[in-house]
Amino acid sequence: MNTEKKHENAEAVVEAVSKTDLFFKENRNTILITLAVLVVAGLAFFFYHKFVYEVQRTEAQEQMYPAENNFRNMEYELALNGDGNVLGFSQIISDYGKKAGKAVYFYAGVCELQLGNYEQAIKYLSSYKGKDKILKARATACIGDAYVGLEDYSAALKYFEEAAGTIDNMFAAGYLLKAGAVCEKLGQNDKALAFYKKIKDQYPQSMEGYDIDKYISRIEAE
Repeated sequence: MNTEKKHENAEAVVEAVSKTDLFFKENRNTILITLAVLVVAGLAFFFYHKFVYEVQRTEAQEQMYPAENNFRNMEYELALNGDGNVLGFSQIISDYGKKAGKAVYFYAGVCELQLGNYEQAIKYLSSYKGKDKILKARATACIGDAYVGLEDYSAALKYFEEAAGTIDNMFAAGYLLKAGAVCEKLGQNDKALAFYKKIKDQYPQSMEGYDIDKYISRIEAE
């Protein structure tokens, strides 16, 4: 019985090998072409990444240095648009996109915000996809600031709340204070009071926490 079983298994193996061999013979050209395409595609990706992408990324990062320096000096127009000798963030994004790093969208958005170009600021800041929580919260709050500039306080409130929920540190107090301020603009004093009390309870040592009692007292006195 065991001998018959082994014989059957051997026949099955031989049949499988024969079918495989036949398949390769019948599809030899197709298989070879497919393998060649995969090899060429792999080599093309390698050479593009090494000799095009990496070169452009290096160029983009070099262009970022003067723009970042202008940003730190609060020369927002120059940082954003350059001066003909060095590129600004907007041109870096146009020429290199994300190769310059994710922060380029944050920088460009803040520049537009400072220059009063609120819709363009929102566009850039919404394109920032960095994982650093502090910078992410800052970008979100700046979108809120842009909506305040557009007098869309409901949208601004959404972003200030989101920013405050992104981090749990002293920066959150500033975002909560902004949330409270827009709530007052919207006539939602109870909600504003809740934000102010949260600052007092959770972030008493923050700059906002030192003065928060006057905000609370003013609303409670109304």
